[in-house]
Amino acid sequence: MAQRQSEAIVLRSWPFEEADLLVSLLTREQGRIKGVARHALRSRRRFGGALEPMSCVRATYAEKPRQDLVRLDAFEILWSPLSDPVDYGRAAALEFVAEVLEEALPEQAPEDAVFRLAVATATEMQVGRIWLPVMYFALWMIRLMGWMPALGHCVICGVALQGQRVWFGETADGVTCEDDRRGNASSLSPESVAEAQRIFRSAVGDLAKEDWPKPRAADLRQFAVTMLERHLERRLRSARALERV
Repeated sequence: MAQRQSEAIVLRSWPFEEADLLVSLLTREQGRIKGVARHALRSRRRFGGALEPMSCVRATYAEKPRQDLVRLDAFEILWSPLSDPVDYGRAAALEFVAEVLEEALPEQAPEDAVFRLAVATATEMQVGRIWLPVMYFALWMIRLMGWMPALGHCVICGVALQGQRVWFGETADGVTCEDDRRGNASSLSPESVAEAQRIFRSAVGDLAKEDWPKPRAADLRQFAVTMLERHLERRLRSARALERV
């Protein structure tokens, strides 16, 4: 049995055999794993409040050969979402990050850039200030997963789109010019395309100093969610929750 310790993000947990919990974690060294927290529903000594989704912990766990589930022994909280005030919007934003990580990442595939992105954006999500980190996370996930289409030219006719509105859809690759837009296509304004370029060359903490109300670059947020759902081949429950904020 191999004993391990790693920084990890708690993605979700659910009941498993009486008082146990099955926990999904994104670890820095091994990627996404699942493990069993024995008696977690009865005793808070080893885990306490560390099982809240999006908690960043130092996880101690043991692996057995030829077994998919690890044995979770203890969590030390490094950062908890409960350390700051929580409202519906912040809870939905944190759930969005957890759901995308759970659905997008295969098990046992380390992604250090994704881990760092998740920590950086989750810690910027504060009550009344969720929209920039949500969009930043979504756009960078698309890019890191290799799903980001080029926004500079029409995928059909090849015309340059700099300074123009670009069109995208739920069922087709790439973006197009207005003349080649498909049925039920949505569009990105030139200003939102410029915002995407800023996001890809800036740190989330620097951009979060600006005022980012919900209407700012709302079309870019819609684009990011559409691209995620297209490649995940499913609707994101947390994205629907965010729409109600």
